[in-house]
Amino acid sequence: MSIQVHDTLTAQKRELVPLEPGKLRLYVCGPTVYDYSHLGHARCYVVWDVVVRHLRARGLEVRFVRNFTDVDDKIIQRANERGEDPIALASRFADAFHEDMDALGNLRPDVEPRVSGHIPEIVALIARLVERGFAYAPGNGDVYYAVRKFPEYGRLSKRNLDDLIAGARVEPGEAKRDPLDFALWKAAKPGEPAWESPWGKGRPGWHIECSAMTQKHLGAPIDLHAGGKDLVFPHHTNEIAQSVAATSDGLHAEDFARYWMHNGFVQIDDEKMSKSLGNFFTIRDVLARFDGEALRFFLLGTHYRRDFNFSDQVLAEAERRLSALYETVEKAERLGAGAAPAAEPAFVERARAALDDDFNTPQVLGIVAEAFTEANALADRKGKKSSEEKARLAAFARGARAVGAVLGILDRPPAQALTAIRDRAAARRGIDGGEVERSIAERAAARAAKDFARSDAIRDALLARGVVLMDGPQGTTWKVE
Repeated sequence: MSIQVHDTLTAQKRELVPLEPGKLRLYVCGPTVYDYSHLGHARCYVVWDVVVRHLRARGLEVRFVRNFTDVDDKIIQRANERGEDPIALASRFADAFHEDMDALGNLRPDVEPRVSGHIPEIVALIARLVERGFAYAPGNGDVYYAVRKFPEYGRLSKRNLDDLIAGARVEPGEAKRDPLDFALWKAAKPGEPAWESPWGKGRPGWHIECSAMTQKHLGAPIDLHAGGKDLVFPHHTNEIAQSVAATSDGLHAEDFARYWMHNGFVQIDDEKMSKSLGNFFTIRDVLARFDGEALRFFLLGTHYRRDFNFSDQVLAEAERRLSALYETVEKAERLGAGAAPAAEPAFVERARAALDDDFNTPQVLGIVAEAFTEANALADRKGKKSSEEKARLAAFARGARAVGAVLGILDRPPAQALTAIRDRAAARRGIDGGEVERSIAERAAARAAKDFARSDAIRDALLARGVVLMDGPQGTTWKVE
């Protein structure tokens, strides 16, 4: 087994070799909780959920840490607007984040540290940077990191100091020695939460928090650090500078994290998602209209490093494709019930190999589609199934569930999933499920009375509205196309 990842630091695909054999320490930058989570959060955290699932399926003991930023300018501003305590507001939106992640099928991290619970560790880390000469306190209650002291600053983002200085500036009230320097500690201001420190009451800057929480819960160095590509600069760039300067004499970026992975952005109808453009969607907006597993399935259809395009049309198509997968699983499990054990289908190992190659979920879905086409052909073949055919169908169903478990899909009973997806599609089309069921009952009565003209008319009327009827041994079911 060799797992390859695209490492942002080296800009190359590298074999993922844990520092400690059999164990891997992963830190993912979590959300700043001042509002409901959006589609970008959905994409980001589904990606890292699959990474964790696959690494564990491959036998690694993964310690997964993802933080909550609950002390931040945006949180303070939102809380002041609402007359609410900032920490309480952040806690409420952290709970909402959990609800959204659960709806997407994401596993909870092993540890979810919050900034407000790690102030002593943050203060100690800043003091260490001041002691080592990488940070300074100008006397106004702030503390800044001296960027030019760190030789590899900008290595992750592939930027040099000359490029950065052009866009750097000093805000009013700041006491930086250099426009490139950034705040580690901010002096207390009225209406803001504040804690005691050697430099006076204040609160942490954004970047220092992750360095402190990573060190506390994972140590240094760690194996893998991940997040959205918007964090490469300045957040992850600054994390490296802080963490390495505080813990290492070699001053190399690898002394903090050996590998870095970053996921791409979300576009809405080919434009970047933005509140200013009016194309901003929360996860809750989407899940009010579409199935959560279908959203996850859709997100996995684009390689994690690429930007992807979202629209109602492509998500509706993802629902249809997911429904087709569940229909095939249902047939395979039903027709293969009680069959003797058979060898694991080849597509399962092919899927694992695709995930080993930088977590290529689109390739996995392509492999799955091929396998499902073959299983459908076998399941739909006329005549009684042989014991060998039943065994193949049973093996396919187990393999489909196994691959699904790593992707975080296909974990529901088929009937439950199909009903949930169908009902969401019906609601979007303004189709009343109760009315459809009454039409099905009326059609059944017409068929029993051998009034086939009436039966066909009911079917055709429903079909004209996008409702497809399916007659089977258990009666008539329906779906929306």
